[in-house]
Amino acid sequence: MNLKKRCILFLMMDLLVAGILYTQIRAEHREENRNQNVMAAANIKESDRKGRICLTFDDGPSPVYTKQLLDGLAERGVVATFFVTGKNVDLYPKIIKRMQDEGHLIGNHTYHHTQLTAVNADSFETEITRTNASIRKVTGEETIFIRPPYGSWDKKYEKKLNMFPVLWTIDPLDWCSTDADCVARKVVTKVRENDIILLHDCYDSSVKAAFLIVDELKKQGYEFVTVDEILFD
Repeated sequence: MNLKKRCILFLMMDLLVAGILYTQIRAEHREENRNQNVMAAANIKESDRKGRICLTFDDGPSPVYTKQLLDGLAERGVVATFFVTGKNVDLYPKIIKRMQDEGHLIGNHTYHHTQLTAVNADSFETEITRTNASIRKVTGEETIFIRPPYGSWDKKYEKKLNMFPVLWTIDPLDWCSTDADCVARKVVTKVRENDIILLHDCYDSSVKAAFLIVDELKKQGYEFVTVDEILFD
C-alpha cells in the first residue's frame, strides 16, 4: 500500500473514531443533564408536558455576559447550544471549557462572523475550519454543527467539511432591543415543541430575557435540550 492510500485509510479511521467518541460523550452529557432535571420534572404531571425546545446563543462567548448566562442556566438545570466565533474561542478558552463541562453543546459560527457571499467561498471555508480547530484545541472534541452567520449557507460544505447547518424557528431580534420583557414575550407567545430559539450571549438584556424564557416555559412543561437531541433523536 502506497503512502497516499495509507494516509487516506488513517484519516478514515480517525474520522470513525472521532464520530464514536462524540456520540459517547454527548450521551454521557445528556444523561447527566437529565439527572439534574429529575427533581424539577417530578413536579410536572405527564399530561402537562409540552415537549422539548432548544435555546441557542450566537456570537460569543462574552467575557461578562456569557458567564452570567452560564451561572443562571446552571441554577435552573438547563442546557443550551452555543454557536461561538473562533476569535472569541481563542480569547476566552476557559469559558468554552466551562460550557463543555456543564453539558452545553458548542457549535461553529465562523471565525470572524463572516457571511457567505458569491465571492468569498474560499475564505468562508477557512473561517469554518479555523474555528473548528480552535474549538478542538480547547475541548478535545470535533465540532459538527454550524450556524452560518445571517443564515447564508451552501450545501457543498456539509459533505466537504462534515458540518450540519442549524438555523432557527423563532427569532425575537434580541440584538436590536434592550427590553428583556419584550424579547421574552416574543418567544413565549410563539413557542411550540421542537422549536429552536435564536438569542445572543453578548447583551445584558438577552441574558435577562433568556432567564425569563426559561422560567416561564419550564412552568408550562417544556424541557430544554441541545440541538442534537432535536435534530437527531
